[in-house]
Amino acid sequence: MSPHAPPLHGSLPPEGADLPGGGPAAGRMSSEITLGVMGGGQLGRMFVHAAQRMGYFTAVLDPDPLSPAGRVSHHHIQTAYTDPAGLQALAGRCVASTSEFEHVPAQALATRAHTVRMAPGANGVAIAQDRAREKAHFEECGVPVAPYAVIETPVQLAAVADDLLPGILKTARMGYDGKGQMRVANRAALEAAWAELQHVPCVLEKMLPLQLECSVIVARGADGACVNLPVQRNLHRDGILAVTEVYEGNLPPALVERAVVAAKSIANGVQYVGVLCVEFFVLESDSAAARTLGGLVVNEMAPRPHNSGHYSMDACDVSQFELQVRTLAGLPLTQPRQHSPSIMLNLLGDIWPDGGTPPWAQVLALPGTHLHLYGKATASKGRKMGHLTVTGASAAQVHATALQAAGLLGIAAF
Repeated sequence: MSPHAPPLHGSLPPEGADLPGGGPAAGRMSSEITLGVMGGGQLGRMFVHAAQRMGYFTAVLDPDPLSPAGRVSHHHIQTAYTDPAGLQALAGRCVASTSEFEHVPAQALATRAHTVRMAPGANGVAIAQDRAREKAHFEECGVPVAPYAVIETPVQLAAVADDLLPGILKTARMGYDGKGQMRVANRAALEAAWAELQHVPCVLEKMLPLQLECSVIVARGADGACVNLPVQRNLHRDGILAVTEVYEGNLPPALVERAVVAAKSIANGVQYVGVLCVEFFVLESDSAAARTLGGLVVNEMAPRPHNSGHYSMDACDVSQFELQVRTLAGLPLTQPRQHSPSIMLNLLGDIWPDGGTPPWAQVLALPGTHLHLYGKATASKGRKMGHLTVTGASAAQVHATALQAAGLLGIAAF
C-alpha cells in the first residue's frame, strides 16, 4: 500500500491481485493506489486535485489531449468513453473509478462495475440520464415534482391535459445548462416545439410561479451513511448557473430542512453511492401551486459534484470533491462544517476581453477572494472557465465584496 494514501475499504480486489477480465492490476506499481474518472472536464480536474492531495494516484479517461483533468492527472487515457480498449486500460490501471458527468454511457459504467468499483453505479446514472425515469423516481421517493406528462408518441402528445400549459418542453435525454428546453404557451406551440426537437422523447412540465432556486449536495457511502453540504441558493442566467449564495439565513430554516430530507430520500431510494446534487424550485409562497405542492418541488438530480458546490473548497472543512474521493475509496463520511459565509461567481468565457484576460490582480486585491481557473485553452461565450469564491466574516461583508468583484469582471449585479 502507498504510505501516503489511505487504503481503500469495502469490496475491492486484494492488492496486486488480478482484476476479473482485466488482467493484472498492472501498469500499477504495488505502492500505488489509483483512482479513475471518466471525463476530463473541470469536475474531473477538481476530483483529481482532491484525490492527489489525499495521496492517491489518478487516471482520466477522456479523448481530448488538452482536457483540464487529463492535463493534471498521473495518467491520461485518450479514448472515447465507449471504446473497449480505453475502458480496459482504465480498469487495468485503477482499483476504483467514478464519472464526472451524467452523460457517460450507463452501459460503460455497468461494464466497468464487473472489474472495478464504480461510484456512482450505472443505475443511478441511468435514472439521471432520462427525465421520465427521473420524475418517476422522485415520485416513488415521496418528493413533490411539477405536474408533467411524458411525450414519446403522437398519441401521448394529443392526450396532454390543457392545465399543463403553458409549460416547458424538455428532451428526456442529453439536456443540461438550459439546453434541450423550449417554453410553450399553448397546444400549437407544443406541437411545433416537439417537431423542432425532431420528435425525440420529451417531458412537458407545467410552468410554475418560481421565487428562487436552490440545491442540496449529499454524499452517500456504501454503508448507507449520508451527509450533506449546506443548502445552496442559486441564481441562473440564460439557463447557466451564475451565482451561488451559502450562509445562514439564505433560505427559511423549514425549507432548508425539507430540501435536505428530500435529497437524502432520493439518494437512499436508489441505494446511491457517491456525491449527488438535487436541484429544487422554491415556489411563490402565495401561489395556488405552492399551496398544492407545498412550496418546494424537485427539478432534477446530477449524479456527480455540482457547480453550485464549488464554494465548499474554500468555505467548508470538507469539500464536495473530498466527499467524492471518500465515497469512492470507502472512507468514513463526516458531516461537512461551513466555517465561512460564501458567495460563488461563475466565470464564463463572456468576461474574457478579446486578446486579453480579466483584471485578476484587482479582483484578488479584494479580501476573501479565491480564484479557481480550469485550465481551458480558449474562452468562448457561455463556456465555464472558472469560478470565484468570496468568503468573509459575515454574509453582508461577503455580498459587498462579491458585488465589487462582479463589477470589476463585468458580471451583472445580483
